[in-house]
Amino acid sequence: MISELHFWQGEFIAETEAAERLAELPDLVRRALAEPLSTETVLIACDTVSRALQQPHSDVHTRLLAQLTGPAGATPPDPEEAAATLAELADALARPALERKLRRELGGPRPERFTRPDARETVYEAWAPVGLLVHIAPGNAAAVASLSVVEGLLAGNVNVLKTSSSDTALAPHLLAELAAADPTGAVGRRIVALRFPSSRQDLMRLMCEPADAVAVWGGEDAVRGVAALVPPGCRLVEWGHKISFAYLTREAATDRAALTALASDVCRAEQQACSSPQVVYLDVEPDAGPDTQPDGAAPVAATREALFAFAEQFAAVLDEVSAKHPGPRGADDADDAAEQAEITTTELVARAEQHLGLTKVLTADDGSWRVLADTRPALTASPLHRTVWIKPLPRRDILATLRPMRRYLQTASVAGTRADIAQLSRTLIAAGVQRITPLGAMLDSYHGEPHDGVYALQRYSRRVSVQATGAEFATTPCLDDLIAPAAPPAAPTGPLMDKAAAQARLSSLAPHHAQLYFRSGGTTGTPALSVFTCDDYDTQMRASAHGLLAAGFDPAHDRAANLFYSGSMYGSFISFFSILERLGATQIPMAAGPDHEAIAEALVEYQVDTLFGMPSYLWQLFHTQAERLRSYGGIRKVFYGGEHFTAEQRRILTETFGVQVIRSAAYGSTDLGPLGYQCTHAQGTEHHVLTDLHTLEILDPQEDRPVPQGQPGRLVFTTRTRAGQHLERYQIGDLGRAVDGVCPCGSHTPRIELLGRYGEVFRMGTYHFNYRRFTQVAEEHLRYRGELQLVLTNEAGREHLTVRLDDRYAPEPDTARTALLAHIPELGSAVGPEALLTCTVETAPTPAFERTPTSGKLRTVIDRRTPTA
Repeated sequence: MISELHFWQGEFIAETEAAERLAELPDLVRRALAEPLSTETVLIACDTVSRALQQPHSDVHTRLLAQLTGPAGATPPDPEEAAATLAELADALARPALERKLRRELGGPRPERFTRPDARETVYEAWAPVGLLVHIAPGNAAAVASLSVVEGLLAGNVNVLKTSSSDTALAPHLLAELAAADPTGAVGRRIVALRFPSSRQDLMRLMCEPADAVAVWGGEDAVRGVAALVPPGCRLVEWGHKISFAYLTREAATDRAALTALASDVCRAEQQACSSPQVVYLDVEPDAGPDTQPDGAAPVAATREALFAFAEQFAAVLDEVSAKHPGPRGADDADDAAEQAEITTTELVARAEQHLGLTKVLTADDGSWRVLADTRPALTASPLHRTVWIKPLPRRDILATLRPMRRYLQTASVAGTRADIAQLSRTLIAAGVQRITPLGAMLDSYHGEPHDGVYALQRYSRRVSVQATGAEFATTPCLDDLIAPAAPPAAPTGPLMDKAAAQARLSSLAPHHAQLYFRSGGTTGTPALSVFTCDDYDTQMRASAHGLLAAGFDPAHDRAANLFYSGSMYGSFISFFSILERLGATQIPMAAGPDHEAIAEALVEYQVDTLFGMPSYLWQLFHTQAERLRSYGGIRKVFYGGEHFTAEQRRILTETFGVQVIRSAAYGSTDLGPLGYQCTHAQGTEHHVLTDLHTLEILDPQEDRPVPQGQPGRLVFTTRTRAGQHLERYQIGDLGRAVDGVCPCGSHTPRIELLGRYGEVFRMGTYHFNYRRFTQVAEEHLRYRGELQLVLTNEAGREHLTVRLDDRYAPEPDTARTALLAHIPELGSAVGPEALLTCTVETAPTPAFERTPTSGKLRTVIDRRTPTA
């Protein structure tokens, strides 16, 4: 319908209204750019449409398939071709494909954020939109127009797309689906799609004059016409017509399978794609003319004979392949008149030159294909529609022959030995070719592939920087966090997931999503397996690196020893090795080990001033090597993970050993990866949430509903950056509450206070007890600074609680028991008047405390009770 010619920021409008709105385009751009567009928002919208397109009976698929019928009176598309176009779009719009593209072209999935490319400097860089990006799309590739706009959206631009009025309405309607898939409306506000002929210079001028960049597809005349309309300083991104060819060595020219693959490339898309082969070059000597031969070359007759023999061989293969894949039209009678005239002229000239011994013409009986052998090597454009030149070109002459045409070269398909392919690829690229493919794959592409020798997203973006004063911004990893909290995506829906459900999903995980395997330490149960792709892992480690900067780690000056546990597929040591590596920090990767003396010697020898490790292990190290480490006095920072230091332990490390900073290195889990980080203003167990990676819900401890703001509840995470193992609404087993207000560090990133694990809350003698209450009483009333472990058993029909304390710091067991009974009222009642359980305190040396073998974590609550009959 005429009313649906143009799509404007979420609605279809008529042509008269489009012209009026184009006059106001500069104001539209200013308003739209004032609202930052998150890459995450674009990814979610694209992935939503992709999933719908993957379902042939979905409403989205049905609506878009209807738009491929073309304008009134046009030839209906081939059903298979239409379905293939939508499948191509579904694949290109899928989140994994777009994330890979972002990583390849802009360095990561959130390129718009101002982060520090060198963590040792307070210089921030980001990719920013150029502003208004105009796309003038081609008419020979149904998916190109839409995907170019998607690239513009990923770069954050306001996008105006112009397609021809003779094109199908696929592009505007696909973009309308993208806009509808974004509940925030931000995507739709950056899309305008217009359909009018280029002869409407009034509309072309209104569209191009305010542009910051114009991407144009077409030949030199089309590019010149657009260039005349753009303002000075406007970036003109030319995706001009290109020529592609195949290059075969003598051996490959006799390989029938290779020729069949080449013939398929000729037939696909009727050679309409820039990457379609128009010429087939053979690595043979060219003729010098009908009556001469070059010095040192093979005899003219032999060269011509070999070339023409190959043409006949290839013509037979092309005839066979073409018959299996008939073109969209019959024979020549239905071809466009201008195209048919060009084909006829080219063929007649080639036939005339046969009498001079220069050419040989081979054609199908029905005119569906043409093979034109020519003894002259100069690159010649084909009239397309399954018309291909066969020419000689010895490899020594490649540069001299092809380099003058370098501006028009795109794809070369090379066949030969491995050494041939390596050598010829270098030579052809030096001549100006942009991409090399195998035979049969010239029209194929891979996610993240450059186009015509460049990355589109970089052409549609600006690389911008902010230099900040070092001291003031030392602990600021991202400038954007100082502005406002990131807009949260839509709240997750669906059932909650526990560890068993997550483990069950691993059985159906695709192999290419299972590249890195970790096992949990098993502190609260059976160790669980978690699987990541390498890209998943890299994204998470970079996010954790930013968190360490906020925590006060200084990669320019700190000398770090990694003392986390390693081996047995446990991830802490490996992860922090990767984090410190990405920060460019100095690190001594020692890992936790039983020889405390050797480790202490290394800390002194290598002048380590910062330790990374588990609190229980670091506590043992400081106390077994107390004299050496006090004498050294060089340990200034301690970053821990997996557990927490008590207040009394912190006091000892500060006062006795001179440690100045004691802070969480990260809040995370093996299942989900890093979840949060501490800043220099964090109190106790407060952490900022890594919202770039996860969506957090805090649910009631008993019911599956959100808790009121600030109230404690179960922490439930949904990962958004995992290509393979998706954990949606995953119950991690931790309790916590949201912390109100903006953090004193200036970051608007949400904060939580960790309140322990489900396993630390246990029921005994009809009462609920919390492990943290025991440690709190021991600290406050006994000045106890060691580790504390609870062992639950049942003896003679009655439950028994054993409180285990470190004999180096513990008072007499009876004194400790009296304090615990007095200051934990539920325990006093259960042991005393109600006689529901018994309680004892025992002291033991540190090695007697039970720990998980993989991580070295202290097992805080050990439940050995057996069910009673």
